[in-house]
Amino acid sequence: MANVKKESGSKGGNMFSGIVIVACILIGIVVWKFVMGSGSNFENGDNTGHPLPGNYLAMVYKGGTIVPVLMGLLLMVVVFSIERFSVISKAAGKGNLDAFMNNVQGSIKQGNIEDAISACDKQQGSVANAVKAALVKYQEVKKEGFNSEEASETIHKEIEEATALEMPMLEQNLTILSTLVALGTLAGLLGTVTGMIKAFGALASAGTPDQAALANGISEALINTATGISTSALAIITYNFFTSKIDTLTYSIDEAGSTIVNTYRKFRGSLKS
Repeated sequence: MANVKKESGSKGGNMFSGIVIVACILIGIVVWKFVMGSGSNFENGDNTGHPLPGNYLAMVYKGGTIVPVLMGLLLMVVVFSIERFSVISKAAGKGNLDAFMNNVQGSIKQGNIEDAISACDKQQGSVANAVKAALVKYQEVKKEGFNSEEASETIHKEIEEATALEMPMLEQNLTILSTLVALGTLAGLLGTVTGMIKAFGALASAGTPDQAALANGISEALINTATGISTSALAIITYNFFTSKIDTLTYSIDEAGSTIVNTYRKFRGSLKS
Protein backbone atom coordinates (compact mmCIF):
# COMPACT_ATOMS: atom_id res chain seq x y z
CA MET A 1 0.00 0.00 0.00
CA ALA A 2 2.84 2.40 0.88
CA ASN A 3 4.59 1.66 -2.43
CA VAL A 4 1.37 2.29 -4.35
CA LYS A 5 0.97 5.61 -2.56
CA LYS A 6 4.57 6.59 -3.37
CA GLU A 7 4.22 5.64 -7.03
CA SER A 8 0.94 7.51 -7.49
CA GLY A 9 2.37 10.55 -5.73
CA SER A 10 5.49 10.42 -7.88
CA LYS A 11 3.48 10.20 -11.10
CA GLY A 12 1.27 13.09 -10.03
CA GLY A 13 4.32 15.16 -9.08
CA ASN A 14 6.08 14.45 -12.37
CA MET A 15 2.98 15.43 -14.31
CA PHE A 16 2.68 18.67 -12.34
CA SER A 17 6.38 19.45 -12.90
CA GLY A 18 6.09 18.82 -16.64
CA ILE A 19 3.03 21.05 -16.97
CA VAL A 20 4.72 23.85 -15.00
CA ILE A 21 7.90 23.70 -17.12
CA VAL A 22 5.99 23.84 -20.41
CA ALA A 23 3.62 26.55 -19.16
CA CYS A 24 6.48 28.75 -17.89
CA ILE A 25 8.33 28.55 -21.21
CA LEU A 26 5.13 29.38 -23.14
CA ILE A 27 4.39 32.32 -20.86
CA GLY A 28 7.97 33.54 -21.34
CA ILE A 29 7.56 33.40 -25.13
CA VAL A 30 4.20 35.23 -25.03
CA VAL A 31 5.50 38.00 -22.75
CA TRP A 32 8.70 38.43 -24.78
CA LYS A 33 6.94 38.54 -28.14
CA PHE A 34 3.76 40.47 -27.41
CA VAL A 35 4.55 42.57 -24.32
CA MET A 36 8.24 43.37 -24.60
CA GLY A 37 8.15 43.26 -28.38
CA SER A 38 5.20 45.61 -28.65
CA GLY A 39 5.77 48.39 -31.18
CA SER A 40 4.87 50.99 -28.52
CA ASN A 41 8.20 50.27 -26.82
CA PHE A 42 10.28 51.18 -29.87
CA GLU A 43 11.04 54.18 -32.03
CA ASN A 44 8.66 54.54 -34.98
CA GLY A 45 6.56 51.67 -33.56
CA ASP A 46 8.88 49.07 -35.09
CA ASN A 47 10.40 46.41 -32.80
CA THR A 48 13.25 45.91 -35.26
CA GLY A 49 14.40 49.46 -34.56
CA HIS A 50 15.92 51.10 -31.48
CA PRO A 51 14.15 51.00 -28.10
CA LEU A 52 12.62 54.19 -26.77
CA PRO A 53 14.97 55.97 -24.32
CA GLY A 54 14.67 54.39 -20.87
CA ASN A 55 12.29 51.65 -22.03
CA TYR A 56 13.64 48.55 -20.28
CA LEU A 57 11.05 46.18 -21.76
CA ALA A 58 12.35 46.96 -25.22
CA MET A 59 15.96 46.65 -24.07
CA VAL A 60 15.29 43.17 -22.66
CA TYR A 61 13.45 42.22 -25.85
CA LYS A 62 16.58 43.07 -27.82
CA GLY A 63 18.45 40.43 -25.85
CA GLY A 64 17.34 37.95 -28.49
CA THR A 65 15.50 34.64 -28.64
CA ILE A 66 17.23 33.33 -25.51
CA VAL A 67 15.29 35.90 -23.44
CA PRO A 68 11.96 33.97 -23.36
CA VAL A 69 13.86 30.87 -22.24
CA LEU A 70 15.48 32.84 -19.42
CA MET A 71 12.14 34.32 -18.45
CA GLY A 72 10.67 30.82 -18.39
CA LEU A 73 13.48 29.61 -16.12
CA LEU A 74 12.99 32.55 -13.75
CA LEU A 75 9.25 31.88 -13.65
CA MET A 76 9.94 28.20 -12.88
CA VAL A 77 12.02 29.18 -9.86
CA VAL A 78 9.17 31.34 -8.57
CA VAL A 79 6.45 28.73 -9.17
CA PHE A 80 8.37 25.78 -7.72
CA SER A 81 9.44 27.89 -4.73
CA ILE A 82 5.82 28.75 -3.94
CA GLU A 83 4.80 25.10 -4.38
CA ARG A 84 7.59 23.82 -2.10
CA PHE A 85 6.85 26.45 0.55
CA SER A 86 3.21 25.36 0.61
CA VAL A 87 4.07 21.65 0.91
CA ILE A 88 6.75 22.12 3.59
CA SER A 89 4.49 24.43 5.61
CA LYS A 90 1.79 21.73 5.62
CA ALA A 91 4.36 19.12 6.64
CA ALA A 92 5.25 21.15 9.73
CA GLY A 93 1.60 21.04 10.79
CA LYS A 94 -1.03 23.52 11.90
CA GLY A 95 0.68 24.97 14.95
CA ASN A 96 4.19 26.10 15.79
CA LEU A 97 6.56 23.15 15.28
CA ASP A 98 8.90 24.01 18.18
CA ALA A 99 5.99 24.39 20.60
CA PHE A 100 4.52 21.11 19.39
CA MET A 101 7.82 19.26 19.85
CA ASN A 102 8.30 20.67 23.35
CA ASN A 103 4.76 19.65 24.28
CA VAL A 104 5.14 16.14 22.87
CA GLN A 105 8.53 15.53 24.45
CA GLY A 106 7.26 16.79 27.79
CA SER A 107 4.29 14.41 27.63
CA ILE A 108 6.54 11.48 26.64
CA LYS A 109 8.99 12.09 29.49
CA GLN A 110 6.09 12.15 31.95
CA GLY A 111 4.71 8.92 30.50
CA ASN A 112 1.57 10.59 29.12
CA ILE A 113 1.65 8.81 25.75
CA GLU A 114 -2.05 9.35 25.08
CA ASP A 115 -1.61 13.10 25.53
CA ALA A 116 1.32 13.02 23.10
CA ILE A 117 -0.76 11.12 20.52
CA SER A 118 -3.60 13.60 20.98
CA ALA A 119 -1.17 16.47 20.35
CA CYS A 120 -0.04 14.74 17.13
CA ASP A 121 -3.66 14.44 15.97
CA LYS A 122 -4.16 18.17 16.54
CA GLN A 123 -0.89 19.20 14.90
CA GLN A 124 -1.19 16.95 11.82
CA GLY A 125 1.44 17.14 9.06
CA SER A 126 4.36 14.84 8.18
CA VAL A 127 6.27 15.38 11.44
CA ALA A 128 3.24 14.68 13.62
CA ASN A 129 2.36 11.58 11.58
CA ALA A 130 5.85 10.13 11.96
CA VAL A 131 5.96 10.87 15.70
CA LYS A 132 2.50 9.39 16.17
CA ALA A 133 3.57 6.18 14.40
CA ALA A 134 6.49 5.89 16.83
CA LEU A 135 4.22 6.51 19.83
CA VAL A 136 1.76 3.84 18.73
CA LYS A 137 4.64 1.41 18.28
CA TYR A 138 5.87 2.40 21.78
CA GLN A 139 2.54 1.33 23.25
CA GLU A 140 2.72 -1.96 21.37
CA VAL A 141 6.23 -2.88 22.54
CA LYS A 142 5.29 -1.85 26.07
CA LYS A 143 2.41 -4.32 26.05
CA GLU A 144 4.61 -7.03 24.57
CA GLY A 145 7.24 -6.45 27.24
CA PHE A 146 10.22 -6.17 24.86
CA ASN A 147 13.64 -5.62 26.37
CA SER A 148 15.29 -2.25 25.82
CA GLU A 149 17.35 -3.25 22.79
CA GLU A 150 14.45 -4.93 20.98
CA ALA A 151 12.18 -2.01 21.73
CA SER A 152 14.78 0.49 20.56
CA GLU A 153 15.27 -1.34 17.29
CA THR A 154 11.52 -1.72 16.72
CA ILE A 155 10.73 1.93 17.44
CA HIS A 156 13.60 3.21 15.30
CA LYS A 157 12.48 0.98 12.44
CA GLU A 158 8.94 2.34 12.72
CA ILE A 159 10.27 5.92 12.62
CA GLU A 160 12.39 5.17 9.56
CA GLU A 161 9.42 3.65 7.75
CA ALA A 162 7.15 6.56 8.65
CA THR A 163 9.82 9.05 7.59
CA ALA A 164 10.42 7.20 4.33
CA LEU A 165 6.70 7.50 3.62
CA GLU A 166 6.31 11.15 4.58
CA MET A 167 9.56 12.89 3.64
CA PRO A 168 10.13 12.09 -0.06
CA MET A 169 7.24 14.38 -0.98
CA LEU A 170 9.12 17.26 0.66
CA GLU A 171 12.18 16.74 -1.54
CA GLN A 172 10.19 16.54 -4.75
CA ASN A 173 11.05 19.32 -7.27
CA LEU A 174 14.12 20.36 -5.27
CA THR A 175 16.16 18.65 -7.99
CA ILE A 176 14.59 21.02 -10.49
CA LEU A 177 15.53 24.03 -8.36
CA SER A 178 19.12 22.81 -8.03
CA THR A 179 19.27 22.28 -11.81
CA LEU A 180 17.98 25.80 -12.43
CA VAL A 181 20.92 27.16 -10.43
CA ALA A 182 23.35 26.06 -13.15
CA LEU A 183 20.93 26.29 -16.05
CA GLY A 184 20.14 29.95 -15.43
CA THR A 185 23.79 30.99 -15.56
CA LEU A 186 24.57 28.83 -18.58
CA ALA A 187 21.55 30.08 -20.53
CA GLY A 188 22.49 33.67 -19.70
CA LEU A 189 26.05 33.15 -20.91
CA LEU A 190 24.79 31.49 -24.07
CA GLY A 191 22.60 34.49 -24.79
CA THR A 192 25.52 36.82 -24.13
CA VAL A 193 27.84 34.92 -26.46
CA THR A 194 25.30 34.78 -29.27
CA GLY A 195 24.54 38.47 -28.78
CA MET A 196 28.23 39.38 -28.98
CA ILE A 197 28.63 37.29 -32.13
CA LYS A 198 25.76 39.18 -33.73
CA ALA A 199 27.12 42.56 -32.61
CA PHE A 200 30.61 41.99 -33.99
CA GLY A 201 29.19 40.31 -37.07
CA ALA A 202 27.12 43.41 -37.81
CA LEU A 203 30.21 45.62 -37.39
CA ALA A 204 32.24 43.40 -39.72
CA SER A 205 29.59 43.50 -42.42
CA ALA A 206 29.24 47.30 -42.09
CA GLY A 207 32.90 47.74 -43.06
CA THR A 208 33.52 50.74 -40.80
CA PRO A 209 33.69 50.68 -36.99
CA ASP A 210 30.57 52.07 -35.34
CA GLN A 211 31.19 52.56 -31.63
CA ALA A 212 27.54 53.36 -30.88
CA ALA A 213 26.32 50.21 -32.60
CA LEU A 214 28.96 48.12 -30.85
CA ALA A 215 28.08 49.55 -27.42
CA ASN A 216 24.38 48.98 -28.08
CA GLY A 217 24.99 45.39 -29.16
CA ILE A 218 27.13 44.63 -26.09
CA SER A 219 24.56 46.13 -23.72
CA GLU A 220 21.83 44.01 -25.29
CA ALA A 221 23.97 40.89 -24.98
CA LEU A 222 24.73 41.56 -21.32
CA ILE A 223 21.00 41.66 -20.55
CA ASN A 224 21.05 37.88 -20.89
CA THR A 225 23.87 37.59 -18.35
CA ALA A 226 22.01 39.73 -15.83
CA THR A 227 18.81 37.74 -16.25
CA GLY A 228 20.64 34.41 -15.99
CA ILE A 229 22.55 35.43 -12.85
CA SER A 230 19.33 36.70 -11.24
CA THR A 231 17.64 33.38 -11.95
CA SER A 232 20.55 31.40 -10.49
CA ALA A 233 20.79 33.61 -7.40
CA LEU A 234 17.10 33.21 -6.62
CA ALA A 235 17.30 29.44 -7.21
CA ILE A 236 20.29 29.12 -4.84
CA ILE A 237 18.51 31.04 -2.08
CA THR A 238 15.28 29.07 -2.34
CA TYR A 239 17.03 25.68 -2.66
CA ASN A 240 19.15 26.25 0.46
CA PHE A 241 16.14 27.61 2.35
CA PHE A 242 13.98 24.57 1.64
CA THR A 243 16.83 22.12 2.26
CA SER A 244 17.35 23.70 5.67
CA LYS A 245 13.62 23.45 6.42
CA ILE A 246 13.56 19.75 5.50
CA ASP A 247 16.63 19.08 7.68
CA THR A 248 14.84 20.76 10.58
CA LEU A 249 11.76 18.57 10.13
CA THR A 250 13.86 15.41 9.92
CA TYR A 251 15.83 16.40 13.03
CA SER A 252 12.57 16.97 14.93
CA ILE A 253 11.41 13.45 14.09
CA ASP A 254 14.75 11.92 15.11
CA GLU A 255 14.76 13.90 18.35
CA ALA A 256 11.26 12.70 19.24
CA GLY A 257 12.28 9.12 18.42
CA SER A 258 15.26 9.32 20.76
CA THR A 259 13.05 10.68 23.53
CA ILE A 260 10.58 7.79 23.06
CA VAL A 261 13.35 5.19 23.17
CA ASN A 262 14.93 6.73 26.28
CA THR A 263 11.53 6.84 27.98
CA TYR A 264 11.04 3.13 27.31
CA ARG A 265 14.50 2.31 28.68
CA LYS A 266 13.65 4.18 31.91
CA PHE A 267 10.38 2.26 32.06
CA ARG A 268 12.20 -1.06 31.73
CA GLY A 269 14.76 0.07 34.29
CA SER A 270 12.04 0.88 36.80
CA LEU A 271 10.61 -2.64 36.41
CA LYS A 272 13.99 -4.21 37.20
CA SER A 273 14.49 -2.10 40.29
